[in-house]
Amino acid sequence: HPTALEGDDGLAKLRSLIRTLGDRGANHVQVNVVTAKALRDAQQHPERYTDLVVRVHGFSTFFTALARDIQDDLIARTESGL
Repeated sequence: HPTALEGDDGLAKLRSLIRTLGDRGANHVQVNVVTAKALRDAQQHPERYTDLVVRVHGFSTFFTALARDIQDDLIARTESGL
């Protein structure tokens, strides 16, 4: 959740997470920081979000190109937090 990364403490948490993943052998990390509010706005006003790219099941795509049910799923996952 984007609020988990706010401020210096949030950046330290992200840095620690990435370092730990690397120490455990991860060779790829992708971090998306977008609010559910922004995603809902993109649903209502897709013309304003033509460059919004999200990660879905192993691939990246434009949020506005996704079916509504997939968009809703992404919003729900965004709201769940860390």
